[in-house]
Amino acid sequence: MRPFGLISYFAVHTLLCFKTIHIHPYIDKGNYTYSYACGTAYLFVENSRNEDNLQNSKRKRLRPGKVSPLRPVPDQIPRPPYVNSQQAPGISSGPEVHDAKGIECMRASGRLAAQVLEYAGTLIKMEIKKELTIVRLTSLEEAYQLALKIEAQLRHSTLKRTGVVVGGFSTSQNTSSVPRSNPGIKTDEIDQAVHQMIIDNGAYPSPLGYGGFPKSVCTSVNECICHGIPDSHALEDGDIINIDVTVYLNGYHGDTSATFFCGDVDEEAKNLVQVTKECLYKGISMCAPGVEFKKIGKTIHDHADKYRYGVVRQFVGHGVGRVFHADPVILHYRNNDAGHMMLGQTFTIEPMLTMGSINPIIWADNWTVVTEDGSLSAQFEHTILITKDGAEILTQC
Repeated sequence: MRPFGLISYFAVHTLLCFKTIHIHPYIDKGNYTYSYACGTAYLFVENSRNEDNLQNSKRKRLRPGKVSPLRPVPDQIPRPPYVNSQQAPGISSGPEVHDAKGIECMRASGRLAAQVLEYAGTLIKMEIKKELTIVRLTSLEEAYQLALKIEAQLRHSTLKRTGVVVGGFSTSQNTSSVPRSNPGIKTDEIDQAVHQMIIDNGAYPSPLGYGGFPKSVCTSVNECICHGIPDSHALEDGDIINIDVTVYLNGYHGDTSATFFCGDVDEEAKNLVQVTKECLYKGISMCAPGVEFKKIGKTIHDHADKYRYGVVRQFVGHGVGRVFHADPVILHYRNNDAGHMMLGQTFTIEPMLTMGSINPIIWADNWTVVTEDGSLSAQFEHTILITKDGAEILTQC
């Protein structure tokens, strides 16, 4: 997870300051479309994300949902020092460099974070089920009445899109294949599952209470670059979602994220996600003792440029370990920042790529960050340890 408390943080790191912060008030509206063709009855239901359709896209802009109350953490689980403070501590000065015991603690927290992320990813997979219905129709009127009945049933369903085909007005048997997508899980339900798994393992969900953040994980859907707050929003077929997990175990933070597909995702979105993942691993491949940090940004930026994707600049990787966010700041774009990697050092690399504008907009909740033009954004993250042989990825199962 990239640093919270972004407004105050970037006021200090002037090169990363926001030029403008836009606050968007979102409005709920629903959009339902029904269409019919000869011998076919179709129902299309698209739950509106807000009042604005995205240009040249069926997808609608993301909108805020209802946020549930804070989830409790057992008293016996140690909290990070910032919990119960509404002020984000920002970036701690000095690198996170560990001795042998610290490295083992980092491996344990990183491993748990990876396991939680892997589990969270399984929750959003939307499977397509097919049901075979045998119908015997002897008249056009009978077919018409059946179509009306099916349409009435679907109108009350939670499916995004269901196609119903009725045909063969004769005494012969005909089949109608009805694809049904399972209703999408709510991001708040992801938070609930992640929260429970973390505390069941004796750890604390690091985002919870950091600078007032109200949830245990970040869920960033479609155009959300980062810091999405889990809420009542249900995922839809074709969405992409970044799930960002950080755990605080035995006094050490493990931080990781990945972008997942929800159902049938189009090729453009798949390519964005794939290239973003490649950027992460290419950045990691640069890491070793004595290497300049700026090589990470150049490598990531060069690869993104090959596919004409934008690289978000305002959100960065960071040192991580005994504190959530520490030096160094890891820039994912070309830069001339000084600094070299040290043996035993831990930090995150977490590139965020966009299909369009790299300019961020922050919602009125002061956390959720979306692309200015509503274009898709993807992100991947690992916590790594600098070893004599290069880099060890700590956040993998």
